[in-house]
Amino acid sequence: MRCPFCGHDDTQVKDSRPAEDGAAIRRRRFCISCGQRFTTVERVQLRELIVLKSDGRRMPFDRDKLARSIRIALRKRPIQEDRIERIVSGIVRQLEASGETDISSKQIGELVMETLKEVDSVAYVRFASVYRNFREAKDFEAFLGSLGEAT
Repeated sequence: MRCPFCGHDDTQVKDSRPAEDGAAIRRRRFCISCGQRFTTVERVQLRELIVLKSDGRRMPFDRDKLARSIRIALRKRPIQEDRIERIVSGIVRQLEASGETDISSKQIGELVMETLKEVDSVAYVRFASVYRNFREAKDFEAFLGSLGEAT
């Protein structure tokens, strides 16, 4: 592992422990050259996922982008950071377990919507407003009306 401070190629692992309910390993590292300490997180990746965008582009799946969009939807909501990480890990595991390497962005969006609906209704509506591209107040009204009918 290369040191992020000085770029030296050789670092030592000082401590390792499971993170995110055992889905990742958190390692504390020490650079032999400059003496700085830093943390890395390692996750199991079952397969390389490719996202098929609605305009036909193919892009590598970005876990951080998924986490960012979920964090935005959950901003200022009473959800702890470790719960957000479990949500993201659960969605990624579902995508990897599907057996497909090419996943449509629509499939990812629907999976996030299903998950957020169970976690927090405000975050669900926030995410839906961007994902479904609400343009006017009546779009919100129609969505909220359908949400009320479903329960």
